[in-house]
Amino acid sequence: WARAVRGLLLDVSGVLYDSGGDGGVPIAGSVEAVRRIKASGLKLRFCTNETQATREKFVKKLQAMGFDISVAEVTAPAPAACHILKERSLRPHLLVHNDLVPEFAEIDQTNPNCVVIGDAAENFTYAKLNEAFRVLIGMEKPVLISLGRG
Repeated sequence: WARAVRGLLLDVSGVLYDSGGDGGVPIAGSVEAVRRIKASGLKLRFCTNETQATREKFVKKLQAMGFDISVAEVTAPAPAACHILKERSLRPHLLVHNDLVPEFAEIDQTNPNCVVIGDAAENFTYAKLNEAFRVLIGMEKPVLISLGRG
C-alpha cells in the first residue's frame, strides 16, 4: 500500500511544533522528518488553522525553527476564504486579527456584502461587532464566513 502513496498532508501545530511557550518549539524529530519526506520525492503539503498571522509570517516562524517549508506549500483558512470571496464576487467586512488583514489585500472590501470572522483578538470589540452586524442586518440571506469553527 505504501507504493500507492504519492503525497502527504501534515497539520503543523501539534504535529511539527509545540506552540506553547515563547513562540513554539519543533517536536523532536519533526525537522528531520520533513527533510526526509521531501528527499523521498513524495509531495508534501502543510495545513494550519492559523488565523492570527499571514502565511508568510507563519512560514518564517517555521523556517526559523529549521523547517524547509514555503508559503506555496501551506493551506490556511484565509486564502481559502479569499478563493470563496472571489468565486462568489463577495466584498467582505473583515472582523479578523490585524496581522491577518494582508491576506485579503487583493479582495475588494468596498461596500461590504458579507462578513469574514476569525480570531480577531483585540479587534473583537463591541464597536467592531456592531459594524459587522450592520453589514448583515439588512440582507435577506446574510453571508458570514468563519475562518474557524462555526
